[in-house]
Order: sequence, then structure tokens, then C-alpha cells
Amino acid sequence: MSQYDIMVTTTEKVPGFEVEKVIGLVWGSSIKARHVGKDIKMALKHIVGGELTDYAEMMEDARRTALSRMLEHARQLGADAVINIRMTTSMVMSGAAEIIIYGTAVKLKKT
Repeated sequence: MSQYDIMVTTTEKVPGFEVEKVIGLVWGSSIKARHVGKDIKMALKHIVGGELTDYAEMMEDARRTALSRMLEHARQLGADAVINIRMTTSMVMSGAAEIIIYGTAVKLKKT
């Protein structure tokens, strides 16, 4: 369960439950841009090798934000769960990336 008491799954079924009603598509997105100070630090890290942790943390924060926004959208529609979720990312401009998380909001009933 999430902070919204909404189940989230990448599958189309939730064990022990049946989809009673399909509410519809829900989504959340977040766009994060690089910071010039971090770019300098990460450029140096790129030369010596290793994980670019500042960028990894930035994208993790974007994923959390997008997921939270999707769940808020589902909660507003009265969903019990979001099934079949997917996540995608794209570059919207040089140095800025968008994360989109989407899925199908549903009402469930126990089987």
C-alpha cells in the first residue's frame, strides 16, 4: 500500500481481488533539470569513473514525485488501486528530463 492506501502494481491483476470497475487512466509527471554546480562535479566524476550519484539522486526524486502525483490523481478519482503501471523518461531539453508514471485506476473487490 502507498501513502494514499492505494495499491500499485505493474500487473493487470491483484491476487485476492477482482477488478470491479475500471475508472480510467491516471498519470503523474516530474521534470528535473541539472544544476551547473553538479554538472562540474559530475564531469570530474565521469573522467575518473563510477556512479554519477547526484544525477541518480535527482532522477530518484523525480520518480518519487511523479509516483506521488499519479497516486493523488487516482485518489481524487476514488480508486482502490492503480494496475498495469508503466514509467517512461524523456529529455525535454538539454539538461532536463521528464519522468512520467501512468496506469489504470480501478475499484477492487475481494474474491
